[in-house]
Amino acid sequence: MHIALDAMGGDHGPQELITGALLAAEQADVDICLVGDETILAKHVEVLAAGREAGRRLTIVHAPTTIGMDENPVDAIRKKRDSSIMVAFGLAKSGQAAAVVSAGNSGATLAAAVRTLGRLKNVARPGLASIFPTLKGPVVIMDVGANVECRPIHLYQFAVMASAFSRLYNVDKPRVGLLTIGEESGKGNSLVKETYALLHKSALNFIGNVEGRDVFLGDVDVIVCDGFVGNICLKISEGLAESAMKMLRDEILKSTMAKIGYLLARPAFKNFQKRVDYAEYGGAPLLGIKGIGIICHGKSSAYAIKNALIEAVEMERLNINEFISRELADGVTVPAEVV
Repeated sequence: MHIALDAMGGDHGPQELITGALLAAEQADVDICLVGDETILAKHVEVLAAGREAGRRLTIVHAPTTIGMDENPVDAIRKKRDSSIMVAFGLAKSGQAAAVVSAGNSGATLAAAVRTLGRLKNVARPGLASIFPTLKGPVVIMDVGANVECRPIHLYQFAVMASAFSRLYNVDKPRVGLLTIGEESGKGNSLVKETYALLHKSALNFIGNVEGRDVFLGDVDVIVCDGFVGNICLKISEGLAESAMKMLRDEILKSTMAKIGYLLARPAFKNFQKRVDYAEYGGAPLLGIKGIGIICHGKSSAYAIKNALIEAVEMERLNINEFISRELADGVTVPAEVV
């Protein structure tokens, strides 16, 4: 299996991305196409892959331009058809790659995916799913930023697609919750109320509304919301995890007894840090496209890139898109006015 990696995206440069590709090739049965400036990438591969058998599983596909984080996504993909992200999705469209992973401009990645691959049948809008750690296991939240304005049919389809994606975590019949301001069915704005009615009559395992305080309890497997709310949840969660670790570190450094206590409890602290680290989940899958796309955090480490690549392999292995298409075909169809 070949995965295309946008090797020019991300905040840490090609070195971190190539290192992540090598780690993935060592851990999984996957060949990785590094897409970007051939001259730059070849130099890094020569150094980083020296003496590593996994280096044989890396190939370079030349793409002379890149799309910056500050560029307008739609304008950029139109003007820069030879950019690394466009070339990467071109490989997916031609069948030379089973998936695309990028830590670059997320808007451009989303636009390139939809423009190049198109949407699955019956999908009104593709969306981004994200994995949140909870007390009982991971929960899939969708959408987390692709669609800031939604209609009820979009949220219903997010629920179907996120439920399919949760199969990666061995959830056979995922419990679906609708994120709003109260548990009662009448709580929320008109979007939430109308979506509640759709989910209630669907074949999904819909358990009702959930509030923000319920997100990390682990009592649901899938949480549905629009991209505006979801992205705020995502960024607050990332910030809270980082701040909590820093505050804890500051408190430990204040006294000798605290330092001793930390030494005794170090394994527990390390396990906690691992549970709340987004790098453990790789990236956010773009669900609803005719292919597989993973959008990673711009600050992704090599470890996060490795996990994103392996996540893409698993999505292809489980044929997530076929499952999504089958479920949508059996459920609510898409009215012409929302396509």
